[in-house]
Amino acid sequence: MRILITGADGQLGRDLRDALAGRVPAGGRRCALLGPEGPRPGVEHEVLATDVDTMRVDDRDAILTTFSAFRPELVLHGGALTAVDLCETDVDAAFAVNATGTRNVAEAAALVGAHMVYVSTDYVFDGTSSRPYCEWDPPSPASVYGASKLAGERECRPGSTIVRTSWLCGAHGANMVVTALRLAEGDGELRFVDDQHGSPTFTADLAPAVVTLGLDRRPGIFHVTNGGTTTWWGFVRAILAEAGGDPERVQPIRTADLDPPRPAPRPAYSVLDNMALRLCGLPALPDWQDGLARLVTALRSQQKAVA
Repeated sequence: MRILITGADGQLGRDLRDALAGRVPAGGRRCALLGPEGPRPGVEHEVLATDVDTMRVDDRDAILTTFSAFRPELVLHGGALTAVDLCETDVDAAFAVNATGTRNVAEAAALVGAHMVYVSTDYVFDGTSSRPYCEWDPPSPASVYGASKLAGERECRPGSTIVRTSWLCGAHGANMVVTALRLAEGDGELRFVDDQHGSPTFTADLAPAVVTLGLDRRPGIFHVTNGGTTTWWGFVRAILAEAGGDPERVQPIRTADLDPPRPAPRPAYSVLDNMALRLCGLPALPDWQDGLARLVTALRSQQKAVA
């Protein structure tokens, strides 16, 4: 199958490339891709990996030209402006990439008859729920980032796959695990908020799920996160403990006490219920503690290889 990836150099994009090539993403497990049919041995795909340096999603002409030449059968659209605070201060840039960019990708995919998977976010919800959000709960974003990603969802053509996920961490790129491990090398107290709740999700687990949903052409919205819930404070404590550090160094603070305050509001509770996966008979991703252990091991291996 001919498959085009946007955002292919990002942390999820890198793991999507590994999954499509039959490699286990760094921090991943040697297991079959999600799906009731089991493994797909010997499958080879022709993959075109694109990012901002090769095909900007906000450039309609470039997208139409690339799609016309490559004629993908499946599009994994992970390219996005994910800098939450930047989106809050540059609204046009957020909507140009996340909304209009998705419109361009959806148009080009429709013209060549490709199935499209759009990667979205927990930020489409405002975080005021007292229970995990399911796929049929009405979205109500509180930030520009969330509003622009919801606008992208609405640009997807009927029959597309929309995958909402949260708190992404992987072996490639910046994320909370990488940041916490770097901070742990110093001394003194670390302070993280304890009033934002979510589900850390590891790209090594998410990527195979995204690939399978795309290959199966599953229509509709799917929430796909690792299992379990924590706060950023609890997550950082677990990271330090997994790396052999002292979790007692991590102290809880309230979001309101952040100095300086963040420009973009964060949802206080953005836990996603993976109901659609469950109702479709597809297996859940492992608990986040399992993914964290594998990612810390993978990051340590990378450090040793560089040394």
